[in-house]
Amino acid sequence: MPTPLDHIDCWIFDLDNTLYPPAAALFDLIDDRMGAFIMRLLNIDAIEARRVQKQYFHDHGTTMAGLMRHHGVDPEHFLLDVHDIALDRIGPDDRLRAGLTRLPGRKLIFTNADADYAARVLDARGIADLFDGICDIRATRYIPKPEPDAYAAMVTHLGIDPAKSLFVEDMARNLTPAKALGMTTVWLDNGSESGHRDHLPDHVDYHVNDISDWLDSLPTPWGIS
Repeated sequence: MPTPLDHIDCWIFDLDNTLYPPAAALFDLIDDRMGAFIMRLLNIDAIEARRVQKQYFHDHGTTMAGLMRHHGVDPEHFLLDVHDIALDRIGPDDRLRAGLTRLPGRKLIFTNADADYAARVLDARGIADLFDGICDIRATRYIPKPEPDAYAAMVTHLGIDPAKSLFVEDMARNLTPAKALGMTTVWLDNGSESGHRDHLPDHVDYHVNDISDWLDSLPTPWGIS
C-alpha cells in the first residue's frame, strides 16, 4: 500500500524531465551541447564523444562529475556552456500549476543542474513563484545524485526533515538514497532515458506515469480545493 501523505510538509521535486515531460526533448539540446563540449575538450569525433558522455553519466551520476574526475574540467565552465539553451520547447502548464498549488507545506527543487538554469525552467513553466528553495549542484559541492553525500547536503541546504518529506524523481536510481534517509518516494516513470536503471521497487512508495495525473489523484484532507 502507498505511504499515507498527511505527515508530509516538504514536497521535493527533481527538475529535468520531471517538471516538464521528456517529450519536450529539452534535454536533447543539453545533450548536444555536452557532446560538443567533449569533442572540443578531448579532440574526438561525435560518436566517441557520445560514448564518453553516456559512460560518465552512468558511472558517475552526471557527465560533469566524470569530466571533473578524469579530465579536471572546471564545473562552472561546463555548467554555463551546456545550459546555454533556448527554452521555447516548454511553456506554462495550468494543470501542473493547479496541482502544485494544492500541496500543503513547502515545495522545493533538488537538481543536478545549476540554480540559474533551474530558475529559468521554472519561470518558463509558469511555476517559479510556487517554490520555496532550490538545492542545485553547487549546493552539493558538485556531488551529484545519486551519491549519498548529495542528499546529506540537500537536507542541510533546504532544512528539511526527511521523515516529513516526499521526493519526486524520473530516475529510479535517484530514489534509493532518499528512501534510505526515510523520505517518501515517487518514481515518475514517464519514459526518461535510463529512467528504469537500477530500479528497486522496495525503494518506491508511489510509481506513477504522469505528474499531473498523480497530483490530481491525491486526497485533499488539508481543506484545499
